[in-house]
Amino acid sequence: MATTEPQPSLRQRRKDQQRTSSDETVAVSSDGGDAEAPKRDEVVWGKTPSGEVFRVPTTHDVLTLFHPGYPKSHIDLFNLALLGLQLVLFFTLPRHTARIFFLVYFAFWRAAYDAGLGWVLTKQSKKRWIVREVQRLGWLDEKRRPEVRQWIKKQLAGKMGKDYSFDELPLEYNTWLLFRQLVDIILLNDFLAYCLFAFSCFRVPEGLSMTVHIMRWIGGTALIAFNLWVKTEAHNVVKDYGWYWGDVFFQRGALVFDGVFELAPHPMYSVGYAGYYGLSLIVGSYAVLFVSLAAHAAQFGFLIFFENPHIERTYGQRKPLAQRSPLLPKTPRKSEIASEAHARSSSVSSLASTEAPTPAATEGETATESEEVYTETETEQETDRAPSPKSKRHSPLGSPTAKEQSSHKRVQLLSQHDLFHRYFRKDTVFLHNVDLLRATDFQLVLLMAYTCSLIFLPSLSPSVVLTLHFLHALAWCLFHSFGLGLLLRAQSQSKFLVRHYLKHYHYPQNDHGQGAIQEAFQNWKAIYNLSMTMTYASFIGLTWETYSVPQQWTAGNELLRHTLGVIMIGLHIWSTLESYEVLGLFGWFFGDFFIEDFPSHLEYTGIYRYLNNPEVFSGAAFFGLALISGSKLVFALAVVRLLSQWWFLSKVENPHMRKLYGDSIRSDAGFVKVIKKVAQKNARLLESRAGKHAPEIKRVAREVKGTFDKVYEETAEVVEEFLAKSRPRISEVVQDTKVLLQQSRERLIISRVANDLSSYDTTKYKVSIVPSAHGTYRFHLGEPIRVRWRAPLHHSRKDWIGIYRVGANQSNLVTKTSSLGMWVPVHDDEWDGDIPLSRHQPKPEDPNSPDVEEGEVVFTGGALPWRTGQYEVRYHHDGKYNVMSLDGPFEVVVEKPDKLDFPSVRKTLMHIVPLCLDMDPSLIPQSCKTSTTPAYTPPDGPSQDTSPEDSDGRDPDDFRFWSERQAKRISLAIEQAFGVEIAPEVIVADANLSALANRILVSKEILSD
Repeated sequence: MATTEPQPSLRQRRKDQQRTSSDETVAVSSDGGDAEAPKRDEVVWGKTPSGEVFRVPTTHDVLTLFHPGYPKSHIDLFNLALLGLQLVLFFTLPRHTARIFFLVYFAFWRAAYDAGLGWVLTKQSKKRWIVREVQRLGWLDEKRRPEVRQWIKKQLAGKMGKDYSFDELPLEYNTWLLFRQLVDIILLNDFLAYCLFAFSCFRVPEGLSMTVHIMRWIGGTALIAFNLWVKTEAHNVVKDYGWYWGDVFFQRGALVFDGVFELAPHPMYSVGYAGYYGLSLIVGSYAVLFVSLAAHAAQFGFLIFFENPHIERTYGQRKPLAQRSPLLPKTPRKSEIASEAHARSSSVSSLASTEAPTPAATEGETATESEEVYTETETEQETDRAPSPKSKRHSPLGSPTAKEQSSHKRVQLLSQHDLFHRYFRKDTVFLHNVDLLRATDFQLVLLMAYTCSLIFLPSLSPSVVLTLHFLHALAWCLFHSFGLGLLLRAQSQSKFLVRHYLKHYHYPQNDHGQGAIQEAFQNWKAIYNLSMTMTYASFIGLTWETYSVPQQWTAGNELLRHTLGVIMIGLHIWSTLESYEVLGLFGWFFGDFFIEDFPSHLEYTGIYRYLNNPEVFSGAAFFGLALISGSKLVFALAVVRLLSQWWFLSKVENPHMRKLYGDSIRSDAGFVKVIKKVAQKNARLLESRAGKHAPEIKRVAREVKGTFDKVYEETAEVVEEFLAKSRPRISEVVQDTKVLLQQSRERLIISRVANDLSSYDTTKYKVSIVPSAHGTYRFHLGEPIRVRWRAPLHHSRKDWIGIYRVGANQSNLVTKTSSLGMWVPVHDDEWDGDIPLSRHQPKPEDPNSPDVEEGEVVFTGGALPWRTGQYEVRYHHDGKYNVMSLDGPFEVVVEKPDKLDFPSVRKTLMHIVPLCLDMDPSLIPQSCKTSTTPAYTPPDGPSQDTSPEDSDGRDPDDFRFWSERQAKRISLAIEQAFGVEIAPEVIVADANLSALANRILVSKEILSD
């Protein structure tokens, strides 16, 4: 039982319009309703993928199967027979045998649901596989299989209303009705098999009081009732169209999800399975509980691997990478509306989402494709795709002068994309994005290695080893909270870090201090992540040394301690992930202590809706490890960690938040509010008692801080000196390894050959390359390559054509090297990715028709070779590596500038970049649309969006991406055209022809020096 809902906000109709369903013709209510209502039925319309619009007739839910007043089809009778057989077996088999049988039987139907239906629905969603199979088998073809068609018509027509006409409705709708019959069999047998398995496991647990039994039965009954209510309400919202995945077969326009879908995400798959656990409570069986958990997990697998990808394919809207949205002028903070929040400028976390190629299914409202007609009375809300047409990136001071235009120094509004990449450059989070050639990452890995080595120290007395581990963990704990806390507080109060870099380092004259801010922030992020990682690693090392495996898990409180410890660790991980999801990189690294350009406002979202400081959960894992180890030493360190974290929040973060956001901070946070009051009261009491010793305490704190700074500086100097000596050798080894891997990739295949070549005449196979637009066999890097083919009419539908480097294969009969993705099927519409959908052969209608078939394939995008050189094309048989024909060679070249200056480099990029972006008009620079571009028209035809200034007001040289793969193509092309290596991440950050041209020129100048 499913629905195509990602979130209540994904697909909504406007509130002022009436909602209809896919499976009903909304009639005027029997009591008359509105006096002005029309005296006719409202018709619900559907549309097939081919564009055919039809009237959607009324359907009935699955409960009519048990209603004696509704006619029963043969499939219904078969379904009832299966259900009845289960009941007979339940009452006749011995209890032990019944338990095993129904467990296996339920596993079968659950697999048929989650794996079977998930598989066929995925193929239908991608390639209309179910409809194609029905077409191939001719089940609904009156000429090919009239008996089968008549039988199916009788089965379907008997279950439908008077408004159903089998002959007038499209193939997709009738196929969906037939598919529903299969779904009913699976769902009902799955449900009954589970119930009978649970009943066969029924027992009354011993040692429990009557009160506990009553509570158990009441709780179980409540969960089952809640389950039934959720399912009923969900069906009332999505109707049969969503219940049976109707949008996989045809579109009914906009969908609306309200009611129970506002209760929880995906209620059909989450809270909609509460009955499993209610029945487990009633029968009192752990076996039923664990089977319920496994079945529920399988249902979530169905959601993750089919439902969500299908929703994204059908209703999702792709967002390009490097889309520049100008920031609005910043308003004074005091005039900002006080929004509820505590997350450190969580708005920046949305910046990361703008970098995603496709939005998550739950990220706001989307609509179906723009060319899709709306088939109901309602319309869909559209998301804001671009700023107002009046929005300009140029400064209001005036247009750039001719000199500025020639040098491409534009005065423009700062965009979120540029601001984000100014401060975030593939930052390391724990061990994610580690680059061993980056000094800070090398320090991180080195320190992680020495921490692990402490665990395996040579034999020392146990007390010495334990003391070393404790002092090591304590030092990192204090440094992380107090050392970095004092540093961050100094940055908040006096810009200490930025002032330090301004004092000791040189920056361009017109930099306005931005370079110092960026460098200070980059170094802070590395130090903070290093300290955080080492705090966890050292604490785990101490726990390892103090832990011993219990001899008897059930004796004493061993099992309870381990269970509670694992739960607390899981709570810690969950709260940390939730906090990171809200904060994003900006909040995670305390960006508002350094950067003032980002919009400053607060939002209570995610975990911050419930807690002002979810960081309090950060001590849960430490106390969980203390419980698991059973060590008082570990517990003492956990207490120190908690107190130091409290000090950090109260003395560093909260004062800065009050300074930055003022009265916008929420002050009535329940439990947290009480804790803060108690902490402030105790802090004032300690200060009053310190008296004349307060200056001495401050002096000691400064000395401790100075000591830590000195240790860090000495450590940094040693590591940097080591890296300076080692970097040339490391780079050489890495480069040699890359070359060897590139050469060996082509050999990493096992050639499969066919055994039926004797039945094919190889002389009738031919493949030929279509010359380029210039009439030669020289193609520019990224230019589509067209290949004509000819084959016998009965050739395999799994034939394919690949491109290979000349000389990579010694044999012309069998290909023994990998195509590295440079291949296309001969019949692309009969493949699902790398998997052929069918093997049937076409039958010639005219006996005098030729016995050969001809066609043409086009290599584009990832199927093209993205390195220059000589190549050949090979026609392969039946999805294997037998070569039936080949042609070549042809050459792939890349344009190089005549001279190395800005206009020449930019002109070359104007040719390269559009080809790497697949000539997509929504991605390529505006300047390339108005200038001489490669003679290539996209398969979809010329774009209507060819004006020099498009509606989003972006810079003419800006371009965007659908995926990072396109940035990698540009990186390869630049390397081959200019001999300069630029990482794809840098290309995404620039995303501008002039910026890339300048970067190439600077790189060439540095390399030449």
